Amino acid sequence: VGIVKNIEKESNSTCFTITAPGDIAKYIARKGSICMDGVSLTVNNVSGDDFTVNIIPHTLENTAIIDYQIETVINLEIDLIARYVERLHTYN
Repeated sequence: VGIVKNIEKESNSTCFTITAPGDIAKYIARKGSICMDGVSLTVNNVSGDDFTVNIIPHTLENTAIIDYQIETVINLEIDLIARYVERLHTYN
């Protein structure tokens, strides 16, 4: 799970800063994929255990993301390729 750290309205989107647990944060990469509560998104930036995503109005209005507030706990799923790479390193 992750925690919503900040929400900032921008001109044509809303930027969410999410804190991920350290054991999965290492797999989150800028311009990589992240799934938040079942919504597949592109990561904008990463800083330590924090990452940001920008949500366009249509996505915001049609997903659970509309209900996010600071401190909301959300489900995260890391990029599939990152999991494959981890699996390969585990058995080599």
